[in-house]
Amino acid sequence: MTILHKLMFASVAALSVPVTLAPAIAAEAPATPAYSTQTDLGTLLDNPQTKAVLDKYIHDMISNPQIDMARSMTLRQLQSYAGDALTDEKLKQIDADLAKIPAAK
Repeated sequence: MTILHKLMFASVAALSVPVTLAPAIAAEAPATPAYSTQTDLGTLLDNPQTKAVLDKYIHDMISNPQIDMARSMTLRQLQSYAGDALTDEKLKQIDADLAKIPAAK
C-alpha cells in the first residue's frame, strides 16, 4: 500500500467518525422546550396553557390593553422596558413552567 493510499484511507476514516457518532450525540442532547421566554408574546398569549403561565406570574402586564402592541416581542426583550415586573428570577420561573408544556399540534 502506498503512502497516498494510506493517506486516503485515513482521511476517509477520519471523516466517517463524526457521521457515525452524530446519532449518539443527538440522542444525548436535551430537547429544546417548545415555549420559553424567547418565544414571542403573541404565541404565548394565543395558547391557553402558556397564557395561564403568564397569568400566574405577570397577570397585571398581560391584562393591560396595550399588551397587544408587544405581541411580536419576547419576554426577554420586554424585560428592558419592564425590568421591575420581569426580573431575571421571574423569567427563570416562567421558563421552568413553560418548559413543561408540549408544543401545540
